[in-house]
Amino acid sequence: MSVEADSDLTSYYAARAQEYESIYDKPERQADLATLRALVPDYFVGRDVLEVACGTGYWTQFIARRAASIAATDINAETLAIARTKPLPAGRVTFAKLDIHQLDAGERCYTGAFAGFWWSHLRTHERSAFIGTLHRALKPGAVVVVLDNLYVAGSSTPISHVDADGNSFQERRLRDGSKHTVLKNFPNEDALLADIRGFGVAAEYRTLDYYWVFKYEVA
Repeated sequence: MSVEADSDLTSYYAARAQEYESIYDKPERQADLATLRALVPDYFVGRDVLEVACGTGYWTQFIARRAASIAATDINAETLAIARTKPLPAGRVTFAKLDIHQLDAGERCYTGAFAGFWWSHLRTHERSAFIGTLHRALKPGAVVVVLDNLYVAGSSTPISHVDADGNSFQERRLRDGSKHTVLKNFPNEDALLADIRGFGVAAEYRTLDYYWVFKYEVA
């Protein structure tokens, strides 16, 4: 089949919905994932959380155990259908089909935000605008936590090419045989700090073997 250039990623993740969580089965990543399942929810104890691109709800189910509430959003009905089947505390989680770039929050009502494996799918020039959009929904002092991949040779999908702006791409194949060109950036700590300059304070960056976690507070 021909390679599809998934500039907006929507069709790719819709097609991948049923196999998405297989990424969490990699044996070499189990220790990291156990650490993250304990670490990430603790950032949101008692907070009202906006989750960006919740996908199949893998992280939603863990954050919901500690948060006061979660508004979990995703652009794909296919992934949201799976997310709704997760074991979730009654009354704490709502789901909405939403393009987060079009967020019209009105009142700043959330005290936390989580974006798992989303930052890497933003082009370098998009990140500042995305943060501005996200912050329209967040109260001052809200905690923002971003979780994403480190590039690890032999475990990560190889980078197929890098464009003139420094964005990197991977060629991915799904179980149905389709091939997809997927934007996947791997920002370092300096890039993340530059992204939130003027937006956030009290930043913390932590790396494990296969993942990084970036936490800051809304200024």
